[in-house]
Amino acid sequence: MTRVTIQDLRAARYCLAGVRPWFRRHGLDWQAFLDSGIEADTLRATGDALVEPVILQTELRETAAREADDGR
Repeated sequence: MTRVTIQDLRAARYCLAGVRPWFRRHGLDWQAFLDSGIEADTLRATGDALVEPVILQTELRETAAREADDGR
């Protein structure tokens, strides 16, 4: 389960002022996203290619966290 967070949007260098209206256009709850993130599959289901750089950042963050937990 890949969960995208605000941290991932920032890492992808997305403008938060532009992302809020994007969430609204796609019927996604911005505040819920801020509170607990959103599933990558939910973002992909929008069909918007702009989500892929953010999901990549999420996957990189999760991989780094797993490797740190494994003691690598």
